Amino acid sequence: MTALKIAFWACLFLVFYTYIGYGMLLWLLVAIKRLVRGRAVKTALPPDEALPDVTFMICAYNEQDVVAMKMDNTHQFDYPQDKLHIVWVTDGSTDGTNERLSHYPDVTVVYSPERRGKTAALNHGISQVTSDITVMTDANTMVNPQAIREIVRCFLDPQVACVAGEKRVMARHEGQAAAEGEGLYWKYESALKRLDSELYSAMGAAGELNAIRTSLYEPMPENALLDDFVMSMRLVDKGYKIAYTSDAYAMEYGSADIHEESKRKRRIAAGGLQSIWWLRKMLNPFRQPTVAFQYISHRVLRWSITPVAMLALIPLNIALVLLHAGTVYTVIAVLQLLFYLAAALSWLLERQGRRQKLLYVAYYFLFMNVNVFRGMKYLYAHKGGGTWEKAKRG
Repeated sequence: MTALKIAFWACLFLVFYTYIGYGMLLWLLVAIKRLVRGRAVKTALPPDEALPDVTFMICAYNEQDVVAMKMDNTHQFDYPQDKLHIVWVTDGSTDGTNERLSHYPDVTVVYSPERRGKTAALNHGISQVTSDITVMTDANTMVNPQAIREIVRCFLDPQVACVAGEKRVMARHEGQAAAEGEGLYWKYESALKRLDSELYSAMGAAGELNAIRTSLYEPMPENALLDDFVMSMRLVDKGYKIAYTSDAYAMEYGSADIHEESKRKRRIAAGGLQSIWWLRKMLNPFRQPTVAFQYISHRVLRWSITPVAMLALIPLNIALVLLHAGTVYTVIAVLQLLFYLAAALSWLLERQGRRQKLLYVAYYFLFMNVNVFRGMKYLYAHKGGGTWEKAKRG
């Protein structure tokens, strides 16, 4: 029974630490850092004539429907026009994307007829960039007008090699469950990224909005499933930092429904497992102790061990209750049962077009972890290509 108890408490600790405990510990460490060193003060930007050249790059595949909206958004940037270069990489596009872009004289189109995926498009696009900084975003995301200036401000720190902007998820209408669940997740994720960045470095940048010192970019394997994450974490491995700023943000609609959201979650989970192997040197705490602590706590656990621990809690808890191990195990078993019943009830309500927000938290949390196992299957079936089926947005 002792072995069962040790296994049970180890699994329970992993689940708690991954989703709650790390955030609490991170907040405490940042609070201590602020007491010792004070809060960081924003660095003033140089005058416009001294600002660096920036390339704003959009990788797009068959995105003709959003070209006008994206260009309207891009033309609203508060940055000197002579220093901002707009590049669309449209490798493999077969619709009217290139034709519509031809109506914008300030746009450079980088095109190859072969579709090899986003990573190949990034490699191709950045090989054509000559500016100091490259800002990358998706075609279907809208970026705030001050974003470029805020990103450039972060690069005034010479140790910063990559800047991660904030992702904000919108729902087209109230009650759109997938979008609201995704939005809730990203609010928590953004808080963790902000604290990670303040402690030392953010652990990865999202493709919706990120930037890199162009000279530091290294071509990535075309079968990368999380190109943005691998690209940014390679720089951390080299001793640089990823700065996070919520003053530069990208807004996009959430997934159209939970089925479409599952496509994203499976690919992200598979990409996370792939990244863990590719970046396995970063797991060594003797190389960069703080980085290893943040990387394992924020990323590795939730993509690997913790979902397995969460699943293992069910039989372990049942066994301990049947063995009359103590009241505490019965209480935890009841709590587990209530959690899964809440998730199941939320699933049933959603199928009927109804939802209850508190119940949905349990459902979405379970949904995320189930998709880690689906991601394992996805990765096993992934045969090296860099393309994937895009999730439909709401």
